[in-house]
Amino acid sequence: MAFLVSFIKPLAYLSLPVILLRSIAATSSTGRYYVRQTLYVGTLMTVAACSVVFAAGLSVVGRKFDVNWVVAKTFYLLARNLLDVRVEVEGQENLDARPGVLMVNHQTMLDILVVGRLMPKQTSIMSKKSLQYTPLGPFMTMSGAIFVDRGNSSRAIRSLAAAGELMRTRRISLWMFPEGTRMSSEVPDMLPLKKGGFHLAIQSGLPIIPIVTENYWRMYHRGVFDTGVIKVRVLPPIPTVGLTTADIPELSTRVRDQMLNTLREISVVPAGSKSKSEDKASSSGTDSGSGATVDTTINVDAGKSSVSLVSLASENSAETEEDEGMILVGRPT
Repeated sequence: MAFLVSFIKPLAYLSLPVILLRSIAATSSTGRYYVRQTLYVGTLMTVAACSVVFAAGLSVVGRKFDVNWVVAKTFYLLARNLLDVRVEVEGQENLDARPGVLMVNHQTMLDILVVGRLMPKQTSIMSKKSLQYTPLGPFMTMSGAIFVDRGNSSRAIRSLAAAGELMRTRRISLWMFPEGTRMSSEVPDMLPLKKGGFHLAIQSGLPIIPIVTENYWRMYHRGVFDTGVIKVRVLPPIPTVGLTTADIPELSTRVRDQMLNTLREISVVPAGSKSKSEDKASSSGTDSGSGATVDTTINVDAGKSSVSLVSLASENSAETEEDEGMILVGRPT
């Protein structure tokens, strides 16, 4: 009997937080929201703490570019089962075109679930250099993150040049959120895309693979954190071979138009917001200058040379200051 008590007693103590959280969640929708937020962030912090061990181990055996894949999959499996939020993917076969520059729309910290579900092996991330000197810095360095100094144009250009060479020679893909910050609203929409990823894709000669996550406002925003399914569509790769920096404005517009049209197609828009969504769709078609065309082919002169470091330094250098990569945390709006 004493043995049984000594075994059951610790389990009873460990179960108290779970019982407490469930009780709070059952009291109100606000309680449910904060409990699920706590579980989500707690899972994220736990996996982040273990990630340093993963990074150190894989770096020793020469597989540091697989660290993100291991950590992402671990987090997704835990969070999916704990919170009952699944990510369903359409067009995953388009990731077979790797290596490439994977461009994903960015809404909230729930996007980490999408990263966890889709992050391929041999993939790095782009991050602002300031994160290198945070507690995440050692993990990101060991996982092969590409740091860009947003406050210094010349350093940003050198970082992009080095990243392009690494991607080309080591056949490494890059995961990035080209909008540069979060865009979460009831109506599906996207911010303009930063140009750094396009410079990088052209310099490395790798295709751009757009990935679109549906607008999940109905599931997650301030005060709401429900269970459900998040739909993601991987679009066909867009080749960059033969393009130069002169093609970047047209390329970025076409990529954004294609992603935005897909976002509106796969998203569930609340009834009261449909008119707003339609108004935005019609106005963006006029403002973008590219109409509703979503053709993934960019016609260029085959005689054009590939982008060089000199041209990268002289064209659109102001834009590279603001280019960033992973902004994954923050409260929903």
